[in-house]
Formats: sequence, structure tokens, C-alpha cells
Amino acid sequence: MRHRRATKKLGRNTSHRRALLRNLVTSLIMEERIETTPAKAKAMRPHVEKMITLGKRGDVPARRLALGYLMTRESVERLFDDIAPRFGDRNGGYVRIIRKGWRTGDGAETVFIELLGSEKVIEAKRAKRAETRAKRQEKIKKQMEEEQAAAAAEPAAEEGGEEEKK
Repeated sequence: MRHRRATKKLGRNTSHRRALLRNLVTSLIMEERIETTPAKAKAMRPHVEKMITLGKRGDVPARRLALGYLMTRESVERLFDDIAPRFGDRNGGYVRIIRKGWRTGDGAETVFIELLGSEKVIEAKRAKRAETRAKRQEKIKKQMEEEQAAAAAEPAAEEGGEEEKK
């Protein structure tokens, strides 16, 4: 029985669980919104809160502690430069968990875990993605029109060649 045991094991051994949580926290700091299962989201929440608190401290020892936990230097820089100042006046509660639905492959429940105030960043990413998609569709449409024009010109050239043979 697990009476008074605070840690959720997530079906993994200690090193695997620690690596999983470190990767999830690093991804959340870099992307500001990730999709995962509710158990993993709830297990990683305290770790995210601790990293943001370290970022709010902003001193060298806090930066070294964050470097020891997070997987990349870019995530530490993003944490201390972008994310932590956003929560300067807030005491905890930096993330929200939103239920998404059920995964098609295995039927597992999925959730979004995101940093508060990340709506602007997510909307900017969405707009950039839509712009890239529109450019790609325009390029494909232009190529198709060129191919159709070349195909239409080809039979006309063949007809001209047949008349010369007669």
C-alpha cells in the first residue's frame, strides 16, 4: 500500500521517471504548451513551479540549480529572461491543465499543460504556421498551373509536328 507516499511512480523506475519529468519540464519551458497525460501533467507541475521560482530569484546559484535540472542551456535562458519576469508578482499557480480528450491509438486521456499568459505566444505560433501553410499552398498551386500550361502547349507542338510530316 502507498500510505503517505507523495511521489507518483508513473510505472517507471527512478532514473526513467526523473528523466521523463526533466524532459517534460524542459519542453514546457521551451514550447509553453505541451500535450501529455493527466498523471504526467500532475506529476510535473511541482517541478515547473520550482523552476519558475528559481527563475524569479534570478541569482547565479538559482541559475546553476536550474542548469542542473533542465536539459538545455536555451531553456534556462528562456526561463530566466522571458518566463520568470512574467510571473514577478504571482506567488505560485504558474501552470494550468486543460483536458483535451482521448488519444486515438490507445484511448488514453490527454491534457494540455500550459504556462499562464502563454496565449499570445501560442497565437503567434499559430499565425506563423498558417502563414507558412498559405505560402506552401500558393507555391503548389503555381506549380500545378505551370504544369497544366506545359501540358496544354505540348499537344499543340505535337500537332504541328504531324503536319510537317505529311
